[in-house]
Order: sequence, then C-alpha cells, then structure tokens
Amino acid sequence: MADKIQMPSGMGGLVRYFDEYKSKIEFKPGHIVVICILVIIIMIILHIFGDRWLGL
Repeated sequence: MADKIQMPSGMGGLVRYFDEYKSKIEFKPGHIVVICILVIIIMIILHIFGDRWLGL
C-alpha cells in the first residue's frame, strides 16, 4: 500500500481580517433610521413639487 502524503495544515480557505480596525465614522442605528426617513420625505416632496421647482 502507498504511503499517505501529509499536507501542511492551512486556514481551510478562511480569510482572516483585522478585528482591531475602527472606523472614524460611526453611526448609531437610530441615526440611520432618521436619515432614511428624511430621504423618503425629501423624495415625496420632490415627486409632488419637483416639476414646479425644477421647471420640468
């Protein structure tokens, strides 16, 4: 019977990223909700009044 070949153990295809990285810009979930609501309100206003304001 043939001898088994031992391959060096690796990371198993997993990539490891640095966990210590901290972004300089951080948002709380509440801020994201408020920003989304503001964007929705701006879009609604532009759909209603945009033709008159932009002259289209």
